[in-house]
Amino acid sequence: MAALSGVRWLTRALVAAPNSGTWRNLCTSAVAHAASRSQAEDMRVEGAFPVTMLPGDGVGPELMHAVKEVFKAASVPVEFQEHHLSEVQNMASEEKLEQVLSSMKENKVAIIGKIHTPMEYKGELASYDMRLRRKLDLFANVVHVKSLPGYKTRHNNLDLVIIREQTEGEYSSLEHESARGVIECLKIVTRTKSQRIAKFAFDYATKKGRGKVTAVHKANIMKLGDGLFLQCCEEVAELYPKIKFETMIIDNCCMQLVQNPYQFDVLVMPNLYGNIIDNLAAGLVGGAGVVPGESYSAEYAVFETGARHPFAQAVGRNIANPTAMLLSASNMLRHLNLEYHSNMIADAVKKVIKVGKVRTRDMGGYSTTTDFIKSVIGHLHPHGA
Repeated sequence: MAALSGVRWLTRALVAAPNSGTWRNLCTSAVAHAASRSQAEDMRVEGAFPVTMLPGDGVGPELMHAVKEVFKAASVPVEFQEHHLSEVQNMASEEKLEQVLSSMKENKVAIIGKIHTPMEYKGELASYDMRLRRKLDLFANVVHVKSLPGYKTRHNNLDLVIIREQTEGEYSSLEHESARGVIECLKIVTRTKSQRIAKFAFDYATKKGRGKVTAVHKANIMKLGDGLFLQCCEEVAELYPKIKFETMIIDNCCMQLVQNPYQFDVLVMPNLYGNIIDNLAAGLVGGAGVVPGESYSAEYAVFETGARHPFAQAVGRNIANPTAMLLSASNMLRHLNLEYHSNMIADAVKKVIKVGKVRTRDMGGYSTTTDFIKSVIGHLHPHGA
């Protein structure tokens, strides 16, 4: 009973949702803040935008090295404040988590690698990655799945956006053993957070000039939980008469994405479905190495890869594809209103892929990560100048 009451207390704490923010907050939060004092060893660059960097696990540090090399070559006015948080490298603690949070809260913008979560239960159900997202209230994960010109896949000319609520649902970290051999895992769905992610999706569609939002659910089985999510989406949809609204059951959505992904524009869904669909959709255009992603709260913006994989088997082999992280870094620069540098880097990456001479193994080539970085740098300016 003590365990169950503890779970109930945690549930109430989780359900107490923070204040909602609007999409406008996300677009205007990129202002230069004073550099974080938590990393005294970082070099200070006057007039540069301070950005928190969290390399993460697996090939994360190698991908961040690619970002730093390209930014240096492009003379990007960004100052990275690097922190390390890892559960698998014994670099995770409450103190380190607080340092990262302090830096992110001060800078408002971060670029992060995948923080790998071990499967073993060691007394704490919520991973450091999830705790980080929750403490910053990074409720909206956005993954823009777009085909890269010059790189042919089963489906070409794809352009769809997946918006995932990532602070509740199946990832609420509320599990307990109610009787021997019986585990209860609670899925939390709240009206406040369901309305918030639905509004975010419709605001995003409006801002980006997109015409349709599809709500993905399993309300036929989870009649109350997913039923509430679906109801909230339907209510919000009525406020946006110019945007077409559809609903689709998650299992059918998976099949439709494989058979005819062109029918989709913006998709909005709860936590677990979003995680699965992000990866499925990334596979349609080339895999985890080519799709960028980002997460938003009302105040903060975090840029990352769209499909979160540590790719541990590639560590130190110089074979990781930096495309997704470089495109995410480009999106970060756009968020900081550094349009010139953002376009320069994105265009360089896309030129390298379109030419097709330098491709990493996941794209069917034999080039190294270093080869790719050098080629991108060579394409940063006209004629490689």
